[in-house]
Formats: sequence, structure tokens, C-alpha cells
Amino acid sequence: MDYLSPLDASFLDAEDQDPHASLAICSVAVLDGPPPGQDEFAAMIRGRLPLVPRYRQRVHRIPFNLGRPVWVDDPDFDLDLHLRRTALPAPGGDAELANLVGRVMSQRLDREHPLWEDWIIEGLPDGRWALLSKVHHCMVDGVSGSELYRLICDTSPTPRPPVPDDWEPARGADTLDLTLDALGRLARFPFDQARIMLGAVRDAAQTGRLAGGLSSLAGAFLPVGPTALRGPLGRARRYAVARMPLADVITTAHAYEVTVNDVYLAAVSGALRRLLQARGEDPAEHPLRTLVPVSTRTRDQEGVLDNRVASLLVLLPVEIDDPVERLRAVHERILALRAAHEAEAAAGLAELADREPYAAVSLIIRGALLVPQQAITAVTTNVPGPRERLYILGRPVREILPYVPIGERLRIGVAAFTYAGQAAFGVTTDFASVPEASAIAEDLAAELAALHSTAPHGTAQHRTAQHSTARPAAPATAVPASRRRKAATPRRASVATS
Repeated sequence: MDYLSPLDASFLDAEDQDPHASLAICSVAVLDGPPPGQDEFAAMIRGRLPLVPRYRQRVHRIPFNLGRPVWVDDPDFDLDLHLRRTALPAPGGDAELANLVGRVMSQRLDREHPLWEDWIIEGLPDGRWALLSKVHHCMVDGVSGSELYRLICDTSPTPRPPVPDDWEPARGADTLDLTLDALGRLARFPFDQARIMLGAVRDAAQTGRLAGGLSSLAGAFLPVGPTALRGPLGRARRYAVARMPLADVITTAHAYEVTVNDVYLAAVSGALRRLLQARGEDPAEHPLRTLVPVSTRTRDQEGVLDNRVASLLVLLPVEIDDPVERLRAVHERILALRAAHEAEAAAGLAELADREPYAAVSLIIRGALLVPQQAITAVTTNVPGPRERLYILGRPVREILPYVPIGERLRIGVAAFTYAGQAAFGVTTDFASVPEASAIAEDLAAELAALHSTAPHGTAQHRTAQHSTARPAAPATAVPASRRRKAATPRRASVATS
């Protein structure tokens, strides 16, 4: 039987605990026109369904959470239920597209059916259209979500032929069988624990590294100062996008001798610093910590649709005024977290949860979710997408825009996604409590541009080292709060608002 991992199932548990959370991820592919007809598009998706078995499966829960949820074929699968169509109001620009993304992603997927939807969006400028792909986080993480593009799209204007399909829904195990299987796993629990303990004793070095990482993780969950950027969420979401040539981000990273992800997180730090200042909060007194997912996917796990991530909990240097000093601080803090084996510890916890009785694991997760967390303000994710140009029904995909869900009192999420030479940054915020999604996106773009324009040039552009020696840049200037509150008005062509 095809069970969900505890990590996969935790996204369902988090939704169950928070009536306002919708933990689906999505991406928006913008394509040249004309948009396909509904029958043409349905035929294309139908011809790819054998490549994505999850698209015809739903989640089946075991009574009392005695065992892990299981994927079962949906005997009533109806493709038309998952293919939606809408159009933007005039003029159909960035603001209108982002408003629509915010509305669609505010709504939960129906647990009685496979957990995905595809939306064709008409009415974009120059006859273009968009495809919004919405998938529940229990099914994919960012990396495996990107893999869906390889399965669905073509790499040339000539569409591939449909995949042969003789699918018939398999008869899943009934509830009684699943319950008995869960009880059998519980009976084996003492023997499994003995093996785990023996393995820990044999690999004392690895156990020591994990212990150190767990200590670092535990410290990161200690409450930090209060801020209005963290707290209960409503149901509605805002969305905005910033864009930058990927080559500029890479050049900046090489020039400052840091990683691309360091540059990205430094820019996020600068944007959130500006937001705190615009709201009258002193960044030095309101530290912000972000959850940074780290892929643990090995080469032989590429293409597997599930979640394989650990996490780093990074304290963003919003208290630092100088952009280059912020970049240096981000770089050093991430190096310290990696040296403390924090991501390894998080991955070890996920692996341990996979071996424990699911009833206990689920109870612990749900219990932890009942305690309002006071340590993390944002989630920031960075996913490398396809490098080559993709096509759908012969139409080229011009860009792909990412969306990351928020929940658990995290009112801000920022996702980075690279495709065909462009880096796109999607900002998600709680609609009521953080209406400044467009301001965050524009400030993120401004921070990236400032780092790029002031980067030193020379041989450092062509190598990556461990420490930054860049000259300081001019400090960022906060956007006035009165102007930031106009969250529905785009202030630059490359920034979408919701």
C-alpha cells in the first residue's frame, strides 16, 4: 500500500488544526496565445495522467489515526472536476493576475477528490494566457512540484503524443484491513525501537551530530519579540511577484563570494526591514526568523512526487542597516546553522517519525500545532526550475511564477523560482493583517538591484568562496507607510500585486 509519510500527512494535520489555512502550493505559467479550447486542453492533460498517478488518487484516513493515511485510486475520478477556466478583467495585467491567484489559493482543495486543480486563465495582454497549477502540499514539495512541468510540458513546439492509458481504479484495502495493518505495526514497535537504538549506538558520531543539531533547532523555537507580522491568519490571501534576470543574481553572488540563496535571503531581509520601519516597528527590537526548507532529495529520488525536505530556521538580520553587511550576516548565519547540523537534525526527526507508530506521531504533531508558535515569522523557499524553454500544446511558456502557502501564524511567505534565465519571486501574505504584499515584492526587487549595481567586479565574479569581502553599499530607504498601504496598486511593471 502507498502510504503518506508523516511529513506528507503533517500538511493535512496542519489544515485540520487551522480552519483558515489552505496548504496548497501553486505555480503560474504564462504562455503565448491563443489559449487552447477546453476540449483540446482536457485531451492534453488526459494524455499525461499515466505519468502522474497521484492525479487520480485521493487520501484515505485510518480511524483514530492508528496508521498513516494511504493513497487510494478514486473510483469516481472525473477530469472535468479538476480543470477550471476563468478570465481576467481588463486590462489583464500583473495586478489582475495576482488578485486572481490570491483568490484561488485562498480556497481549500476538496479532500473527497484528488488534491489538485488546473486553471486556464484568459485575458492577459498581447493575447497571452496562463496556466495555474494548484497541488496540495501533502502531495509534492517545491522540487517535486517543479518535476510536474517536465511530465506535463514539452521541450519543443511539437507536442508529444498521448501516453497509452489502460487505467482502471484499483480496489483499495478496506478500512478494516488498514486498521489491522496499523495494529500489526504497533505490535512490532518494541522490536523496531531496539533496532533503532542499536543503530544509534553503532554510529556514535552521527548521533552526536544530530544531538547538536537538535539543540540548535530547539533554541530556534524559543519565542522572540512580538511583531504584527506574526499572528493568527484569516482565510484570504494577497499575492505579488517580483522578477529579475537570473544572470544578475548569479553575478551578484559570485561578486560577493556568497551563494545565490544568500543573496535572495539578504534581499528578503532588507524588504522586511523596510516593512517594519514603515509600520513604526524598530527592526532592532523585532527580530524575524524564517523557515527555510532544504531539499534532502537524493539523485535516485528525483522524480518521486512527495515531500523530502528538512529545514533551517534562520534569524534574518533585519536589524542591520547596510545591505552588504546584511548579506554578509546572512551568509555567516547559514554557515553556522550548517556547522551545527540543524538541517541534518530536522531530517533525522523526519526519518525517526517514519519509523514510529503513526498514532503517536500524529498526536504529537497535532498537540504541537495547538500551541501558538512565537518564534517564526515567515517561510522563504528557493526552487530551481527547468532551464530549457517549455511548451504546452505548441505554445511557449514565457515565465513561471511561484506561490508558497502560509499558516501557523506565519503571515508572510516568499518563494523564489528560476526558469529559462529568469528568477521570479512570489510573495504571499495574509490579506487583512499584512496588506503590503506589493510593497514587499517591490522592495525585494529593489534590494536585489541594489546589491547587483554595487557589487565589485573582477575575478571574484567567477568563483564562489566562503566569506564576503565586498565593499559596503548605500543603506536602503524605507517606503513611507502611507504609500505601502496601497497594496492593490502596482508601482513597477515587474511587480504584481494582490
